[in-house]
Amino acid sequence: MQLTIGKLARQANVTIETIRYYQRKGLLDEPIKPATGYRLYPSEAIFRIQFIKRAQLCGFSLKEILELLSLDGGHCSEVKKIAEKKRQQIDEQIKDLTTLRDVLDDLVQGCEENPSTEHCSIIDTLSKKTSAHIET
Repeated sequence: MQLTIGKLARQANVTIETIRYYQRKGLLDEPIKPATGYRLYPSEAIFRIQFIKRAQLCGFSLKEILELLSLDGGHCSEVKKIAEKKRQQIDEQIKDLTTLRDVLDDLVQGCEENPSTEHCSIIDTLSKKTSAHIET
């Protein structure tokens, strides 16, 4: 079955601009435009777009997804390495976000302990107007 870009977008639940963007990034082939009529995409393009969207939900960048797509089924160990690297990056992001949350908790607690109508201790701390400091 052949699909126009509009039908492909609807069936893959993306916008036409998303499809064009994926084409520019090399994630999706752009069919040759016939002399008359519209470009027609193979129905397999739906599955490729769905793969891209699911990989994005797992935290993969488009560059990483392009790398995954370039590997065929016989490269499971390489795909595993890419996934392990992504997992490690996510673990580091979680650690960083936990640290940021702890800093914000301290700021909020400081505000609750020293409420003031004249100034905000959070703004003062972030502006370094007081001797308080943020450690990350």
